[in-house]
Amino acid sequence: MKKFNIRKVLDGLKEVSSSTPSVQVGPQENHLIQETLQSEHFQLCKTVRHGFPYQPSAMAFDPVQKILAIGSQSGALRLFGRPGVECYCQHESGAAVIQLQFLINEGALVSALADDSVHLWNLRQKRPAILHSLKFNRERITYCHLPFQSKWLYIGTERGNIHIVNVESFMLSGYVIMWNKAIELSSKAHPGPVVHISDNPIDEGKLIIGFESGIVVLWDLKSKKADYRYTYDEAIHSVAWHHEGKQFICSHSDGTLTIWNIRGQGKPIQTITPHGKQPKDGKKPEPCKPILKVEYKTTRNGDPFIILSGGLSYDTVGRRPCLTVMHGKSTAVLEMDYPIVDFLTLCETPYPNDFQEPYAVVVLLEKDLVVIDLAQNGYPIFENPYPLTIHESPVTCCEYFADCPVDLIPALYSVGSRQKRQGYSKKEWPISGGNWGQGTQSYSEIITTGHADGTVKFWDASAIMLQVLYKLKTAKVFDRNRSKEDKGSADASDEDPFAIQIMAWCPESRMLCVAGVSANVIIYRFSKLEVTTEVLQLLEVRLQYELNDTESPDGGGGGEQTSALTTPGASPQTSGPPSHPSTSSNNSDGGNIPCLKVRSTPLKQSPGYQVDLVVQLVWVSGEPPQQITSLALNSSYGLVVFGNSNGLAVVDYVQKTVVLNLGTVELYGSNDPYQRQPRSPRKTRQPSGGLCDINEGSATSEDRCKSPTSDHRDNSFSRSRSSSVTSIDKEAREAVSSFHFCETFARKGDCALTHCLHVGTSLGTVLALAITLPPAGEQRQLQPVIMTPTGMLVRLKGSILRMAVLDSTGSQLPPAHEPWFEPNVTADGEEREKVRKRRPVSVSPSTSQDLSESQYAVVCSEKQAKVIALPSQVCIYKHSITETSFILRADVVQMSQGVCLACFCANGHIMTLSLPGLRPLMDVNYLPLTDMRIARTFCFTNLGQAMYLCSPTEIQRITYSQDTCENLQEMLGELFTPVETPEAPNRGFFKGLFGGGAQSLDREELFGEITAGKASRSLAQHIPGPGGIEGMKGAASGVVGDLARARIALDERGQKLGELDERTAAMMASADSFSKHAHEMMLKCKDKKWYQF
Repeated sequence: MKKFNIRKVLDGLKEVSSSTPSVQVGPQENHLIQETLQSEHFQLCKTVRHGFPYQPSAMAFDPVQKILAIGSQSGALRLFGRPGVECYCQHESGAAVIQLQFLINEGALVSALADDSVHLWNLRQKRPAILHSLKFNRERITYCHLPFQSKWLYIGTERGNIHIVNVESFMLSGYVIMWNKAIELSSKAHPGPVVHISDNPIDEGKLIIGFESGIVVLWDLKSKKADYRYTYDEAIHSVAWHHEGKQFICSHSDGTLTIWNIRGQGKPIQTITPHGKQPKDGKKPEPCKPILKVEYKTTRNGDPFIILSGGLSYDTVGRRPCLTVMHGKSTAVLEMDYPIVDFLTLCETPYPNDFQEPYAVVVLLEKDLVVIDLAQNGYPIFENPYPLTIHESPVTCCEYFADCPVDLIPALYSVGSRQKRQGYSKKEWPISGGNWGQGTQSYSEIITTGHADGTVKFWDASAIMLQVLYKLKTAKVFDRNRSKEDKGSADASDEDPFAIQIMAWCPESRMLCVAGVSANVIIYRFSKLEVTTEVLQLLEVRLQYELNDTESPDGGGGGEQTSALTTPGASPQTSGPPSHPSTSSNNSDGGNIPCLKVRSTPLKQSPGYQVDLVVQLVWVSGEPPQQITSLALNSSYGLVVFGNSNGLAVVDYVQKTVVLNLGTVELYGSNDPYQRQPRSPRKTRQPSGGLCDINEGSATSEDRCKSPTSDHRDNSFSRSRSSSVTSIDKEAREAVSSFHFCETFARKGDCALTHCLHVGTSLGTVLALAITLPPAGEQRQLQPVIMTPTGMLVRLKGSILRMAVLDSTGSQLPPAHEPWFEPNVTADGEEREKVRKRRPVSVSPSTSQDLSESQYAVVCSEKQAKVIALPSQVCIYKHSITETSFILRADVVQMSQGVCLACFCANGHIMTLSLPGLRPLMDVNYLPLTDMRIARTFCFTNLGQAMYLCSPTEIQRITYSQDTCENLQEMLGELFTPVETPEAPNRGFFKGLFGGGAQSLDREELFGEITAGKASRSLAQHIPGPGGIEGMKGAASGVVGDLARARIALDERGQKLGELDERTAAMMASADSFSKHAHEMMLKCKDKKWYQF
């Protein structure tokens, strides 16, 4: 599983020994920190997949186990039980799933794929596996049918033939129903593919076969001939039986339903056009769209239900897709948000020959799953407990937090529970099978997702579950109806102007900061109280790239004296409603207009996240602001910092002022290592080296506000990747790519710790800024925060992705933060200050003088990682992570045994490196190809967890921790639970006497090899699956399984079970408890051999 590149290790060693001339052997010995993390602490595996199955194509339901299966166009299989029990499997071929069939209450599932293969899945293990596969060579599969409690699967093909497969051995029977035998000899034309197969509910020996052309045949299995044929001149889409087996209903391509008596051949007894307008003169109603599926379900005490999808009239242009429920004289048309893929009616009985008693309809849509309550008036929907709304608006960025403060999830849940919609069905969610896993996790996990419509969602991701906690709509801050004359939307076809680009969140203080695609930053505080904000606080910032900038007081030198002031380019606006931003500036160069207009009316803010401050970058001299590429906040300092390809701005959200607004060049002061050309006169120019979306040619406002990219990593794909640090693009654009707040030694040789901000750039430089904060209390509100550039710390190859600081023992020093307090309480000043005390700095100056090297700065770029000893600023470890590719995401993460650097590379490798020594610990080639979505959404978090969006609708979680991999089996839910099959319906004495009862059939005798012979070998090829039949027997209650099979065989031979049935039931009950104990024992002993993958 783990692959180590020995050449890389040797290179790393060589580089360590010769990294910089100043590294002596002496200092290196001081840095021999005992590293606790070893490669055996790491193992990579997928844990769980959440979200709506992407591009679904088929669905099935087990009415006894109460498990739902959904197949997709990419060959994925998702199984859902009770909320929290879900499972993901994948067909290796990746072909679309065209049909699914449960072996009801057997813990198995048959899937048919578009590549003409059929597979049997064993669901009696936590990770389902394929037991058998059958690949058809000469015929295309179009429809499958497995009767309840039968082991013979009917497979209809495009050629119109039906083959029969034994699901236990997965061997083909020699019994074949050929199309030319089924149709009338007189008809010359081919009847088309088989679109339906089902046996008569009360006579298993009679099979109804629907052909696409409109012919339906009732086939007698014993006599091998057609009893009746029913012909209609419109193509058939589906067929459904009445439970008494005397009538069936067909749905057609002209929007009609036809109801037939099985003995009445000529024409249907009734033709219905549910959505057709009935002409007065008795002519046929006008044709409608095809009815793609119909179900016919009976009730004991009332009218039957006829449920159908499609069939709307052609003049309903623009109408949404509908499900129609016909019950007695009433017809309900239920509109859906997306096209219907399939639907299933859930009934009280698994037996087709009993009153069906339907109670719900599961409707699978292209992008949603809806369950309708049939028992309540108005057919309300059930509230969906699965996390299927990840894609409600497309995800543009996400972050993952493990080991959060314990009170955080309850706080978010309590404010989020007020956002719930009303009007759902009062009943319990009907898909309730399976059992939760036994394993528990001691820490809480939260995933945050930012979306294209400006929403931010918080998800509880603890213990491999996922549940939405709270949803924040950031677009409420802005005016939706932007006026035409707004400069920001001059050619505005911006589809997603509110899209979230980057999120910075401090879980301890609950401060949240989001950067939007329209160059805006919003700062939120968390409150449990509702508040109405009369005027939103607004700051406008001009970030422009000027070398010969007349506005900068000292020609762009960026010395210490300017950095303490707000440069004239920033115009803080805190007084008065900011309705006309352009008037606030004395510039008349057609600039100073933000892309979005902040609302000027009062904003009612519910409990939860409430706007504290809005910061907007404005147009400068007719050019739009560049997108924000990096963002960070520190609740202890009360600062938010953001950067783009022009420079960076630091905002003090306590005082609502801009502390610093510098071009990247100004950060260097006089030590700029690059020879930069002065800017030529203004022209509309290319955006920075790939900091906008890949498709963009020029930074017009239309392009710039369009599709969001989560941050600079996104564009790494399109950037010209030169490994030489000094070759820099023509305009010497240097974007700010990352930030890190820390308490460290600001300058070389310092002996006291200070508040610092480390700034990483796209050219691989790390620069430091010292922060001087006013004393806490009243002074913090009045005196300015002073920030001083202290020069360059280190340079690496490639854009800087991640920075961190370790203490002298190699433990991570998290940035300072303050605890959360309720912002809307006007408590006494003193009390408030008690709550808001800053955390004391851990190392006092006196002790730090003894420890001359008391900290380590870790820096990771797209190409390499370095560890620098502080305050000497000597590079003591260096590791070249990748030469040919580049890193998309890097995080310094806390494992239970220590801290490490985790990297995800564009070539699909996931790696971990020890800290501070940068020893390679794990290198796994995980994803062969990464698409833009994965690149944009991949993130690591503490304790060996990581996640990414594997499709537009699904989150894939993985772990790189050996501990989690070992405990995963316990944490996964059980799909199969031993349940007694309900009793078969009692047909009554007279019906049995006069032949009205269910006719049984010895299928074994009919389809077995002795009678039917062997099937043609070239027709299909049998492939044993990795699970094997032994897996089926051993993976779960073998005794119950065998008894069930014996019982089916008896049933099929039509023997009356009577007393034996009761004894079998008692045996099954005792076998149940025995098998549970056996199952637990077996899992303990065999887990490790069995389930590792």
